[in-house]
This record gives sequence, C-alpha cells and structure tokens, in this order.
Amino acid sequence: MITVEDLRVRFGGFAAVRGVSFAVGKGKSFGIVGESGSGKSSVLRALAGLIRDWQGSILLDGAPLGTHRPRAFFRRVQMVFQDPYGSLHPRQTIDRQLAEPLLVHGIGDIDARIPRALDEVALPANLRFRYPHQLSGGQRQRVAIARALIAGPDALLLDEPTSALDVSVQAEVLNLLADLQSARGLTYILVSHNLAVVAHLCPLIGVMLAGELVETIGVDDLRAGRIAHPHTANLRALAVELEEV
Repeated sequence: MITVEDLRVRFGGFAAVRGVSFAVGKGKSFGIVGESGSGKSSVLRALAGLIRDWQGSILLDGAPLGTHRPRAFFRRVQMVFQDPYGSLHPRQTIDRQLAEPLLVHGIGDIDARIPRALDEVALPANLRFRYPHQLSGGQRQRVAIARALIAGPDALLLDEPTSALDVSVQAEVLNLLADLQSARGLTYILVSHNLAVVAHLCPLIGVMLAGELVETIGVDDLRAGRIAHPHTANLRALAVELEEV
C-alpha cells in the first residue's frame, strides 16, 4: 500500500531524514521508533504531504506521489496527531469536527455517519455536541481517530498517538486501533519513541537514528534479543514493559 524509497528531508542545512526506505503491505502495520530528533516524525509528515521539500520516492498503492497532493489523497490517507487537544478545534463541537471531513469530501448522510463514527470508537452519542475541553484526554484521542476514519481512508499515519495519555488509557487506545484495523483492513504506519507501544501494534519495526533507518526488525526477533544494531538494543533495554505487551 505504501512504499518509500530513499526518502530525504532537509531543513536548511540540516538533514533530518537521510535515505530512508521501507514498504507496508495493504492491511499491515509498520512501526518507526526512535528518540526525539531521530527524524521519525519528519518521515510521517512527508508521507502525509505536510512537508513538501523532500527527495526520493513515495508510492501509494503503486502510484507515485508528488509534493502537491490531490484532494483524493487526503481521503485515502489520514493522520492522527500526538496531542488530541491541540489537533481538535477548541471552539467547535465534536459534531462540527466530525462533519468537516465529510463536507470537504462531499460525503452525504452526515447525521447518520456521525453517531456511527462515535460508536465505532466506543464513545457515547451524548458527546456529540460537547466541546473538546469537556472530554478526557482518552476521549479526545478517540474523537481524533473517529475524525480520521469518518471519510473511509485506506491508511492511517499515527504520530505518537498515545504519548499524551495515561498508561492505562494508552492500552485502551492501542487495542481500539488494533480492532479498527482488523475490521476495516486499514494500513498503519505508527511512529513512537516507545518501543513497547510500537511492538503492541506492529509486527515489523524500523529503528531510526540521526535520520537513518539503522535496522528493520520483527517483533519476535526483538523479544528474543536477535538484534543487529546497538541502538536497537539500547531502546529495547529502556522498554521495560516490552515482554509484557
């Protein structure tokens, strides 16, 4: 579904992403893990069309993508951001924020679609006309996921989607994402600094360091300690809960 070849991103004289390549099959999940500043979020933002100054090759379902994306792309590929409070408009109701992508893409039957979208992310219908500040952090992130899904995308780009949440709520959101992927056949690319979070959802993980993808490893090999790069070993040592996921 998504193929990235020799992706390079520069900000002025700084090379944020240096020759990253990977591929994600339809309905599969690929995780990218790395410390702050490793370039992982820049990869995701280039994929999402939020960074236009990049080099290399990005393909969606075999078709090459340019720096300017057509509207159809944004219906097929949606992004869920780290901070649900920051990504939701504080002065718009949940109803309005879920209706917006439907209006943008010319999708009808809005009054029926919004309750279904809330139900799909396990939120009660009575939240529909509330504002983001009236919801918990976990509820806000569920709304953000519902908004990303409401237009029927093929792929979700997940940028640290649980890092702003309590640990107990993180597990709930990750399980929700797993259930949604199974039900809809979604393709995921998940970026996180937390190796345990990525391992929960992604059977294949790319490890980034200083803008480079230094290792691609399966979760089974990761848990067994069959690791090639020392940075992967360091991240594994920090993920104390990895064996419990």
